[in-house]
Amino acid sequence: MANLKALLLLALVLYCAMLAAVSQEKARSRERGEEEEEEEMEPWKTGKEAEERGRREKKEQEEQELRFLLKDARRVVSTEAGEMRVVRGYAGVAITEKPLHIGFITMEPRSLFIPQYLDSSLIIFLRRGEAKIGLIFKDELVERQLRAGDVYRLPAGSAFYIVNTGEGQRLHIICSIDLSEGLGFNSFQSFFIAGGANPTSVLAGFDPQTLSTAFNVSIDKLGEIMIGQQAGPIVYIDAHGPIIWSNFLKLKQQEKLQHLKRMVPVEVDNEEKQDQPKWSVSKLFNSLLLGEENQKGRDQKGERKAGPDPYNLYERSPDFINKYGWSLAVDHHDYSPLKKSDIGIYLVNLTAGSMMAPHVNPRASEYGIVLKGSGTIHIVYPNGTSALKAKLKEGSVFWVPRYFPFCQIAARSGPFEFFGFTTSSHRNRPQFLVGASSILKTMRGPELAVAFGVTEERLREIIDAQREAIILPSPAAAPPDERREGL
Repeated sequence: MANLKALLLLALVLYCAMLAAVSQEKARSRERGEEEEEEEMEPWKTGKEAEERGRREKKEQEEQELRFLLKDARRVVSTEAGEMRVVRGYAGVAITEKPLHIGFITMEPRSLFIPQYLDSSLIIFLRRGEAKIGLIFKDELVERQLRAGDVYRLPAGSAFYIVNTGEGQRLHIICSIDLSEGLGFNSFQSFFIAGGANPTSVLAGFDPQTLSTAFNVSIDKLGEIMIGQQAGPIVYIDAHGPIIWSNFLKLKQQEKLQHLKRMVPVEVDNEEKQDQPKWSVSKLFNSLLLGEENQKGRDQKGERKAGPDPYNLYERSPDFINKYGWSLAVDHHDYSPLKKSDIGIYLVNLTAGSMMAPHVNPRASEYGIVLKGSGTIHIVYPNGTSALKAKLKEGSVFWVPRYFPFCQIAARSGPFEFFGFTTSSHRNRPQFLVGASSILKTMRGPELAVAFGVTEERLREIIDAQREAIILPSPAAAPPDERREGL
């Protein structure tokens, strides 16, 4: 009996052990199946994650480009005779000294940008063509002939007009638009002196009876100038253009002055305010339509008083030049009208494959427009990470905040030329980080070596390797005898 009980107990133990072994094998099988399933799913997961990561990186790149490459362009004027586009600057940010937009004006041959005044001052750069600009300055009409390379300032609140005088040549103008004197809408506002259905004149806001009294003419007669213009702000001045503007341009200079200065307050200094012109809308009407002359406003010799002249960038000698390119900067010491807008100007030309050495603008932010060729711009954040690395082509507009390190590199296909504005009319004195005139070379010593964690000898070897300054060669652009082995 005892032996039978022992046998039964042994059989029960073996049965339990067998059940446990089967259970463990099933568990292992499930685990292997799950692992195989995970292995099958892993490529899908990896591909999805890579796709998501690619989307994030692309979005970050687009956000960076939107911040430093200015692409928000808006066409504010568009007619058969020309157009004006405005690229919005990165305004309203603490690191930006002033809100600044960039304007592009294109005018067909024998066209007129009709008389107006703005709530923002303009610094215009005549890129191509020839033009005549009329501007009321200190109670006088100043007319200046401009040619390619000329820079000219149009103050806020001063009436002006632009005429394309180039024979059979389209006029191209680039301008800065300083919003610091504007009405606070983060955009500039035009006030057209005359107009009709398109554009609307500032006179249209007055009721007909008021204007009729001011002009001393009937309301019916007044309607001839209030609805006749329909061609837009830029019009042709030949036979198929509005007759009112053809008549305006045929008038003598002092007659044009009387038209403009009676419509808006002219820009005068404080000590000259007692001689400000009075409004006379009726005289404007009579001289525009009836051709009445007015010879007032000349000096004792019958000649107009002198006004500001343009400044030509192409006739200016470069501040720096070597065989890899040249650069120049214009501040208020060179062209005094820049002081009122507190804006500077620069122009850079790099030969194929050359580099404007990494540098920092300690005084101003920089807006740039590519005039010719293509290249690359690098911008670095203060923490040493890359803010932007992007390709540039003709027409590209970029913005570099004050203090941010950056450099431009010309493509190997040809020269790279860019022009732009800085947010200060004072001398900028850029600080170059690399090259024979760099601040690293000036600060070279034991302190700098310790900061880099190398010996003085090694630091000197690295810093002295670049013998060029400011504009540097790339290996492709450098002559064969100047190519050097990597250290």
